[in-house]
Amino acid sequence: MKYTLKFRIWHWLNAIVVLGLVATVLLRWTFLSKSVNADILTKKLLSFDISITSEQSVLLAKALRVELWEWHIILGYAFLALVIFRVYLYFKDSSKKVAFKDLDMHHKVVHASYYVLYTSFFVMVATGFFIYFYKDLGVSKDLAHDIKEIHELVYYYIAIFIPLHLGGVFFADATQENGLVSSMIHGKDTQNNV
Repeated sequence: MKYTLKFRIWHWLNAIVVLGLVATVLLRWTFLSKSVNADILTKKLLSFDISITSEQSVLLAKALRVELWEWHIILGYAFLALVIFRVYLYFKDSSKKVAFKDLDMHHKVVHASYYVLYTSFFVMVATGFFIYFYKDLGVSKDLAHDIKEIHELVYYYIAIFIPLHLGGVFFADATQENGLVSSMIHGKDTQNNV
């Protein structure tokens, strides 16, 4: 496989942005969990003889993660640009490709999984912006919440896909598709006939 410079730049920028988006969610759900941090804040303030309500502690805990979530929004805009650029590449990129009908069954499954991934990227961007702009769109909070559930479901798919992708690529590179990883870096054709 030979990848053009445009495709390789898209691939690595997309990897950075997607990992950044996943990291902001993981941090929000773990180290910056509002419920966990609200309990920590309540107990710590109580040790200083300062008493706050549970609502106040949740507000303080949410305040701790505002900056992180701003990064999630910024990365969301970058992700939108990358999804649009990927659509452009789909039609205009000249990377060396093998016709789908000429692929063996394994590679047909791999290619199909990428189409599912690209579709999930589109759904992730669309639902993310719908959630962010739901008030401007005049949509109810209930509908925005339902859309958020779709957004989170797609997040799980992407979070599962990442280690599977990495494992599959490194396995393929170490076995039948030697040079696959380096071809995504330098763009030279691999020495196999997939």
